[in-house]
Amino acid sequence: MFGKFYTGKTAWVTGHTGFKGAWLCLWLRDLGANVHGLALAPHAPPNLHEALAPNTFASETLGDIGDFDLVKQSAAEVQPDIVFHLAAQPLVRRSYEAPLETATTNILGTVHMLEALRANAIDCPVVVVTSDKCYENPGGNRAFTETDPLGGHDAYSASKAATEIMAQSWQRAFGGRIATARAGNVIGGGDYGENRIVPDCVRALQAGEPIAVRNPAATRPWQHVLDCLSGYLWLGARLAGDAAFAEAFNFGPQPEAQRPVRELVEHILQHWPGEWTDASDANAPHEAATLSLAIDKAHQRLGWQPIWDFATALKRTMRWYHQRHVVQAEDVHGLCLAQLEAFAADAKAASAPWAN
Repeated sequence: MFGKFYTGKTAWVTGHTGFKGAWLCLWLRDLGANVHGLALAPHAPPNLHEALAPNTFASETLGDIGDFDLVKQSAAEVQPDIVFHLAAQPLVRRSYEAPLETATTNILGTVHMLEALRANAIDCPVVVVTSDKCYENPGGNRAFTETDPLGGHDAYSASKAATEIMAQSWQRAFGGRIATARAGNVIGGGDYGENRIVPDCVRALQAGEPIAVRNPAATRPWQHVLDCLSGYLWLGARLAGDAAFAEAFNFGPQPEAQRPVRELVEHILQHWPGEWTDASDANAPHEAATLSLAIDKAHQRLGWQPIWDFATALKRTMRWYHQRHVVQAEDVHGLCLAQLEAFAADAKAASAPWAN
């Protein structure tokens, strides 16, 4: 896969203890990369990182991306061939409670990573992961393209927009190969984060309680974690060989996966029976009513497109949680590898250019 680019490569992943980071590191290791991580310690169990960490990492540094000396030392020790920067404060709602932490982690953390590479004279491709929320969102149903204005109503969204600008300006000032990746609302097995709809659903269903849905009418671009990671990995491989890919790319789902939260929850209940209640709060902090990404650029420039549609992504996600928490499967590593193999097989059947 990915033209065998990652075989034997040294990959440095910031934010490796998070949900997407854990899946990305598993995939990189499966591709034959030597994987090094830098992130805060994972949250209290359950968390996916602890289940996947054995036999995945060549080294791990548990620390704050806000500590420049630590980041610089880690970069010097790792000497990466490629960097995936995922370290972030990832939640809109938390950004209302902790705007300084959000801005410091997301903006300054990115600067620390880039400056650590520059200070150590490390010239390698860098994929900076931001968010679909980096766009100025005036409302409406139009899908955002990479040339749309950046902005944000809240500290999280603004910090991701600022990260995009910083990555672009860094490359203009200092050169290098820095691309940014903007994904949609990612779902998949092993996500146990707070204030995220699928983990909230799973926790409620496990407890035999109704699912409290705070924004049932909000529409989001739902995609499986492996779909967005395939975009990151393919972008990284192409960027390594051609600096022309040092740009921003959207990696979202097909338009059919733009669904209201209510519809996502109702599909979840088809796989794990239960009930949900409308917990809308008119006084809650603002969150965008609609988000949608246009993926034409990724398709035209990279030949990339999502593999799993909405129904398949949700079926695979809920199958993972059912196997782990109902069947009580203990081999989480094997559970994840089985999904990865199924995804790769479907990608090959769809003639995805990265699948060979």
